[in-house]
Amino acid sequence: MTLARNPLLPGCYPDPTICRVGEDFYLACSTFEYFPGLPVFHSRDLVSWEQIGHVVDRPGQLDLDGIASSGGLYAPTLRHHDGVFWLVCTLVDQQDDARGGNFLMTATDPAGPWSDPVWLDADGIDPSIFIDDDGRVWVHGTRRAREPAWHDQTEVWVRELDPAAKELVGPEHVVWNGALRDAVWAEGPHLYKVDGTYYLLAAEGGTEFHHAVSVARADRVTGPYVGNKGNPILTHRHLGHGADVVGVGHADLVQAADGSWWVVLLGMRPYGGYHYNLGRETFLAPVVWEDGWPVIAPGVGRVPAQVDVPFAGPVRPGVAQRCASGVVRPGDLRWTSLRRSAAEFASARGDGWDLTMRPTTLSEPGTPAFLGVRQQHQDVDVRATVRTAPAAGDDVGLTVRQSEADHVRLFVTGADGGTGRRVVAVHRRAGVETVVGELSLPGGAQERVTLTVCARGQDYSLFAGVAGDDPSPVAVVDGRTLDSVATGGFLGLWIGVYATSNGRPTTTVAQVEVFEYVPAES
Repeated sequence: MTLARNPLLPGCYPDPTICRVGEDFYLACSTFEYFPGLPVFHSRDLVSWEQIGHVVDRPGQLDLDGIASSGGLYAPTLRHHDGVFWLVCTLVDQQDDARGGNFLMTATDPAGPWSDPVWLDADGIDPSIFIDDDGRVWVHGTRRAREPAWHDQTEVWVRELDPAAKELVGPEHVVWNGALRDAVWAEGPHLYKVDGTYYLLAAEGGTEFHHAVSVARADRVTGPYVGNKGNPILTHRHLGHGADVVGVGHADLVQAADGSWWVVLLGMRPYGGYHYNLGRETFLAPVVWEDGWPVIAPGVGRVPAQVDVPFAGPVRPGVAQRCASGVVRPGDLRWTSLRRSAAEFASARGDGWDLTMRPTTLSEPGTPAFLGVRQQHQDVDVRATVRTAPAAGDDVGLTVRQSEADHVRLFVTGADGGTGRRVVAVHRRAGVETVVGELSLPGGAQERVTLTVCARGQDYSLFAGVAGDDPSPVAVVDGRTLDSVATGGFLGLWIGVYATSNGRPTTTVAQVEVFEYVPAES
């Protein structure tokens, strides 16, 4: 027996979906405007997880250009049947509904390559896919109710899919509006068949504090569905804002090879008050069946800090363990850019990168020269050593990113007059920028500079100095101004390197010699 430590995937890995193929488990998550999109993880035991690829990982698969933060790729569902992996997902464009929609991709290897998207004639969000014993395929999702009885009432629909043509066929069936009257956002639906009965698992209450998991069952896939009298079968909203985990929901069930049942779901870990800078993370809980219904975390009724997994072997290095490796090298699957491939502006150099500076800034919904990783620990040191001779107006640095409107930048820039360099710290809050610290750098223009973000709880201390010297403090930023509670949206924080000429044409190349992510917590 081995203990799985929650969260399974720390940091912004929301909307988990899981399936099993033989002895192997595969899991995917939402990624919004980040590229590559929809990471795929593999495990043999539900305890140790390794990322093996992304579903969206090449130019031309999907168009994310111009999509603002917290838009993009929402709530995938991953399933397997007869040697083929099926994934359905939503592309959300807040500015242009015509570009968004629900799509289907397939692969024979979950690590990729995945097909180009096939767009489905279905509105709403959070599509899921269910393959019945007879081979018939059913797609289902959620949308605002056509005739709502209350504000933000949604409905879950089910419709058959022709697996050869990859087209929805036959009539549509509206099967669910949520377990409780006046409950908003019945979403994230998944269908299962257990002992001849169809089960619909759905989230409810919105993906924040009031999030919950509810379940209904039917004799036919198209309903009618009858809800569990105990709904919601899991929520933490009754525990208050001071709970160690809040907002649990968006669950997906899986049966292990030994017959045991499990659920993956999202939740948030507040700290420093009701703030969750790490975003919505992936958790695991055990499931048993009683009287024909699933019971999550039996005898406890909440997501546990640790989960006994009887069939698991010794813990192998997974996401949480690899975060402690220090240097994040090129090729590490944690690296992400914004909306397009980093190959457009970055090339590997030893343990670091050459970043071709771009006019695009972090304040625009474009593709700046940015490479980042999720913040996965409350206490962490992130360091980047850069070599650059920037002109006045050129910036090369570190950023703690929530969105275009809300982020922190610590950067090296050329001094006015063309001589020397400065380090500047800027806090962009709700679109308004404030310089929170400055530092003049000694030495020549080509000397290496080390920039550091030192997060201790909600204090993000910023340091800089010529490489090899002791770093000097530049500023301290309150992290409670950066999380989605304060800013809105659905994202946790990313920390990364960037380079911009702030709107001017440029051919400057900045060298990022090393990027280190070093957790301070045990």
